Amino acid sequence: MELKKKLSFILVLCFTLILAACGSSEDSGSGDGDEKKLTIGASNVPHAEILEQAKPLLKEKGIDLEIEVFTDYVMPNKALEDGSIDANYFQHIPYFEQQVADNEYDFANAGGIHIEPIGVYSKKYDSLEDLPKGAEIIMSSSVADHGRILSMLEAEGLITLKEDVEKVKATVDDIAENPKNLKFKTDIEAPMLTQVYNNDEGDAVLINSNYAIDADLVPSEDAIALESPEDNPYVNIIAIRTEDKDNEAVKTLVEVLQSEDIQNFINEEYKGSVIPAK
Repeated sequence: MELKKKLSFILVLCFTLILAACGSSEDSGSGDGDEKKLTIGASNVPHAEILEQAKPLLKEKGIDLEIEVFTDYVMPNKALEDGSIDANYFQHIPYFEQQVADNEYDFANAGGIHIEPIGVYSKKYDSLEDLPKGAEIIMSSSVADHGRILSMLEAEGLITLKEDVEKVKATVDDIAENPKNLKFKTDIEAPMLTQVYNNDEGDAVLINSNYAIDADLVPSEDAIALESPEDNPYVNIIAIRTEDKDNEAVKTLVEVLQSEDIQNFINEEYKGSVIPAK
């Protein structure tokens, strides 16, 4: 009998330890009170740099932020769609809307963070006024940026767009007046624009600020013209899958990125080359 009692005690003890181990494992999981992990796809500059600044602020709120850097404009949305990442931060609203329409992505805009004024760069001329007749203007092959670029050139008085065109969707075919007979080259991938500029190709190159900064250019100083941030629809956003629109961790991410701390960092670090969204 004594042996049976000992065996029973040992069995009860083992069962208790197993239950305790299971409970401990559950406590370290993704319960409401535990740290949550968010994986965000981002362009290297300035997006990943801004996210790095947000990391400790998110850590304080129980969110472990992992940043996956992408070097193009296609893969971050594909990764978001297939669930490889929880959100991405690299694209402005018109591009986002075009990608959703073209690819039938079930995405949502979780919030705007900043604007990157697009700049005109030239190794030959110091101002747009100096551009000669027939000057070659090189711009991104991304159609979503064409309306943006042409609207900027219109605001600078170089061209006039057709009256009935929606400016964010304008293409070179929508140019109504072109007094200097500017020639537009539109087949260069956006990441290659800085190399084109450094090779002194064309007369002027329009470069997205993220690529300009990554190539050690200072848009607010090196560009011969810089897009105005006023009433600018090209706000860079946090994109998510629609199913995650009520995700509290995503909401916290956006709140932190829109916070005064991060806005101050953007203003101090990029000095007008990147501007917090209002």
